Amino acid sequence: MPGTAHSGGVMETRGLSARYGHVEALRPCDLHVGEGELVAVLGPNGAGKSTLMRAILGLVPNQGEVLFRGEPLPRTDPVAVASRGVVLVPEGRGIFGPMTVAENLELGAYRLGDRQEFERRQTRVLELFPRLKERFSQVAGSLSGGEQQMLALGRALMSDPKILLLDEPSLGLAPRVIAEILETLGHLNRSGLPVLLVEQKAPLALELANRAYLLSTGRVVAEIDPREITSHDDLARYYFQ
Repeated sequence: MPGTAHSGGVMETRGLSARYGHVEALRPCDLHVGEGELVAVLGPNGAGKSTLMRAILGLVPNQGEVLFRGEPLPRTDPVAVASRGVVLVPEGRGIFGPMTVAENLELGAYRLGDRQEFERRQTRVLELFPRLKERFSQVAGSLSGGEQQMLALGRALMSDPKILLLDEPSLGLAPRVIAEILETLGHLNRSGLPVLLVEQKAPLALELANRAYLLSTGRVVAEIDPREITSHDDLARYYFQ
């Protein structure tokens, strides 16, 4: 079940849009994530979900504004955005295959100079994902798909994010592994970490989410209260309205 949302805003987009050349992949988009919320972004392939995430980070040319705790984020400096605590786990995971699990986790905290804090964060990640502890010295490229997704999430957590953005974490994974990863995600959110989740498997995302936005052809076409979705027919009405 979704965690309880708290008052106050963490992140907000205002008229955020993005282009690839002459193609408008994301039309002016307004959404927000409140304190303690897990907000899902749903939609079919090509709806603009991944572009939205990349635009928030400043990874694609964009217009509009992204506010983080009321302050504008830089629109052309992804490193500066990440340093504010806005951290993305990208579609495809983006791990460093030739490096070990330990080295990938260390990269997640490369700016951290406090060894004691590093150890604390690493211990927490390995408690959340015991399989990473088992594979600690293993080359990341030899992990299973599910283990690689755990590593990508663990590496993001090593940076101590203030809001976590996940792009299609279930992509290509077995149902059992998806359930395990989403259960961990729900635990993190209930512990107070705000989350913006892009997910094509809408029923799974709605089980966790406080709210959801539906994207179609690059624009937000609906905001969904998961409590109102009791069947596939309910969800289909949003998709085909």
